[in-house]
Amino acid sequence: MVDMHTKAKVLIIGATGFIGIYMVKASIKLGHPTFILVRSLTPSDPAKAQLLKSFRDSGVTVLEGDLNDHENLVNVLRQVDVVIATVSGSGIREQVNIIKAAKEAGTIKRFLPSEFAIDLDKATIEFEEVAESVEFGMKQTIRREVEKSGIPYTFVVSGGFAGYWSASLGNDNLDSPPRDKVTIWGDGTAKGIVNNEEDIATFTLKAIADTGTENKTLHIRPKENKVSQRDIISLWESKIGHTLEKTVVSQEEVVKITQETPFPKNIPHAVRYSVWVKGSQNFELDSNDVEATELYPDVRYKTMSEYLDQFI
Repeated sequence: MVDMHTKAKVLIIGATGFIGIYMVKASIKLGHPTFILVRSLTPSDPAKAQLLKSFRDSGVTVLEGDLNDHENLVNVLRQVDVVIATVSGSGIREQVNIIKAAKEAGTIKRFLPSEFAIDLDKATIEFEEVAESVEFGMKQTIRREVEKSGIPYTFVVSGGFAGYWSASLGNDNLDSPPRDKVTIWGDGTAKGIVNNEEDIATFTLKAIADTGTENKTLHIRPKENKVSQRDIISLWESKIGHTLEKTVVSQEEVVKITQETPFPKNIPHAVRYSVWVKGSQNFELDSNDVEATELYPDVRYKTMSEYLDQFI
C-alpha cells in the first residue's frame, strides 16, 4: 500500500506560517525534494528572511509567486508532484487557483488542501457567522472543489494543535501551562483530539505517497491524545505536584460569551464550544476515513503527557 522508496517532489504553500514550518521540516527529514512558494524572495521581515535562509541552507528550493498569478503558478506546479497547502485567511479561498493551475499543469499526483484542525464535514460549528466564515465554510467549499477536480487528494484532520490547546490548558493567550489557576469550559469532560505539531507534520508527509490515503480523509487520532480539558489539567497537576484553582464557565455562559463577542474575535470561543463543550470530535470514522496511527505504527508520536513534560 505504501511505496517507501518514493521520494515525491513536495511543494508547501504557506511554509512560513505556524504549521507550514513543521511541514517543511518533516518533508526534509523524510528525504523529499522540498519546494516552497513565497510572495517575496527578500521579505522585509527579518525573522521571515532568516527563516527562508534556514530553509535554503537545508536544501529547500524557494520559489517566488502568488496564488493569483495563474501562469506562474502553473509553471511552479509543473516542477513538483505533491502540493501541501497550509494557508490561512484569504489564502483558503485562493486555493481554487491551486486547483485550476494543478489541472492545467497535469503533474500533481496528490493535493493536500489547508485542512488540519477539525473535520468540518462532521464536527458542527453552531454559530452561523463563524460556520460560514473563510476559516470554516470556505474550507468545506474547497473540499467540494477538490473532489470535483479529479486531482488525487488527501484531507488531513489533525485535531487541535498542542501549542494552542495543551500548552495553555485550554485557556487564552498562554504560552505555557498555568501553575495557579485555570478556567474550565462547560463541565470539562468532553473529549477532543490534541496533537503535537511535529507529529501532525510527520503523519501528513507519510501519507503523500500512500495509495491507501488517496481520495481519503486522514485522521490523526492517537488513543492517548483523545483527551478532555480536565484530563489535560489532571496530567499537569500530577507533574507539578499540586492542584490548580478552577473556575468553571457553564455551557450557557460559553454560548453567551460567543454570541456577545464580535466576529471574528468570537472564533476561538465557537471552536472551544464545539470541541471542549459539545465534544464534536467524537464521531465514528467511515469508509472514506483512515487513521494515521494504524497506517503508520512506526511513527513515534508524543503523548499529551510527554508533551507537557517540556514545561516542568
